[in-house]
Amino acid sequence: MIRLHHVAQTRSFRVLWMLEELGLEFEVVPHSFFDRSLRDPAYLALSPAGRVPALEIDGRTLCESGAIVQYLAETRGALTGTPDERPDWLEGLHYAETVGSHVANLTQHHIILRDPAMRSPTVMRLEAKRLEKALEGIERRMAGDWLLPSGFSAADIAVAYGALIGQRFVTLDRLPRVAGWLDRIAARPAFLRAAARDGAATIYMAPFYPPPEEMPHA
Repeated sequence: MIRLHHVAQTRSFRVLWMLEELGLEFEVVPHSFFDRSLRDPAYLALSPAGRVPALEIDGRTLCESGAIVQYLAETRGALTGTPDERPDWLEGLHYAETVGSHVANLTQHHIILRDPAMRSPTVMRLEAKRLEKALEGIERRMAGDWLLPSGFSAADIAVAYGALIGQRFVTLDRLPRVAGWLDRIAARPAFLRAAARDGAATIYMAPFYPPPEEMPHA
């Protein structure tokens, strides 16, 4: 049995969605950031950094969501694009981390740092701009309806998670191709199944987190 250790609304959703796209049977083991389950010695034996996802598969455990998505695509022979598209496919998989880095910084400042005195309005505004630029990069990379000319692939899964969460920090008013891409993604049966298994929201409780307004100069 494939077993996915998962926290709702985190990068482990990419793996959950990929498993659904592949039609594999798997078990979801839910965890929380708000208890000690990720620091339990039994879990640290699976994921030494105490993070999700951790995927038990093929007699081993994998812990990095991007690597897991690539591993599943390559070992299950699906969603890899054509051989000629491999450089663009790999770039898409790794571009997801560029998008994700800005989402992570915004999440830290808007949500994780609960004391407003610990937050940096400058960083929040800067990271929102950086995220918007990263999403513009998706707009330029798109080849028709998806990231690759041949159609939907694991690259779409990897990048889309950050874009979906990113909508909570920047608007897509000036990015119609990205908005349409996310609408197509949200209509995919496997995405809908993954969303149903994701679990209750505990991190992103608001639909939108605007950057703080700049203080007027004296």
